[in-house]
Amino acid sequence: FDPDLNVAGVILNGVGSDRHLEFCKPQIEATTGIPVLGYLPRKDEFIQPERHLGLIPTVEGTVAQQWYDSVINQVEATMDVDAILKLAQTAKTPQAAPGIYPESPLPARTTIAVAQDKAFSFYYQDSLDLLSAWGAELAPFSPLDDSKLPPDVGGIYLGGGFPELFASQLSENAPMHEAIRQAVAKGVPVYAECGGLMYLGKSLSDLEGVTHPMIGVIPAESAMSQTRLTLGYREVEACADSPVLLKGQRVRGHEFHWSTLAQQPAAEESVYKVVDQDNRPDGFRTANVWASYVHIHLGSRPGLASRFVETCARVSA
Repeated sequence: FDPDLNVAGVILNGVGSDRHLEFCKPQIEATTGIPVLGYLPRKDEFIQPERHLGLIPTVEGTVAQQWYDSVINQVEATMDVDAILKLAQTAKTPQAAPGIYPESPLPARTTIAVAQDKAFSFYYQDSLDLLSAWGAELAPFSPLDDSKLPPDVGGIYLGGGFPELFASQLSENAPMHEAIRQAVAKGVPVYAECGGLMYLGKSLSDLEGVTHPMIGVIPAESAMSQTRLTLGYREVEACADSPVLLKGQRVRGHEFHWSTLAQQPAAEESVYKVVDQDNRPDGFRTANVWASYVHIHLGSRPGLASRFVETCARVSA
């Protein structure tokens, strides 16, 4: 094990039989000195539905309460829950780096509209919590179903998701397209990741090859690929000041998508250069729109969340 990790117990997953358990448990405990605290058997009823980017999000309502009840009953039957809770209580509270969180949550000073529906659901909850702590009131909206943005927004956050599965509905919601275009024209900062980039672009070609017009505030033309998965961690450097980074600052993130762009951004219009990939340009930017394939955790370095809120607050003032 990594010497920096304090592994206090093991839970076995996918156990095929009692004999399988009887073989694995003593071997693990004798070799490592770490107790096996229980197991989950291999059962078809525990399998979650998947598609091209992994598990289907719960926001789509695909997981029935019966599934949760089955897992809970199994955990109670085959895991030492009391021992797990007792071990958890011995863990030390991790300390965040200075500047990640304010000393105490700040009062709301701006409203950030956050796209949250079946098409856009890829957010780190930590990132949303950090924005709230630094003084943002988060206003969810649906690019699928709403005809306008929440009132008095100082910024717009478009996360990742599955716009390719809802491309027709997104394309047909012209009132929302116009609402976002008007916000951009007024100077409202817009920060987008992956699916958000695809939505802000000129067009999106779905899994059947049908091309759907999108908002068009950046020149991106995205198309789904059946064979090319882009996946991996990234270290990126900001090519210009953005809502989250100053020019030249670096941050780590990740990419995970099956879509490709018809043309890559020129260096002078890109959001980042990808440091660990020969400084290739990534993302499109305008005066107040920043859209990239890279997903960033706003707690990964000091100043990301606070700068986002401050940028939006200047618009709200």
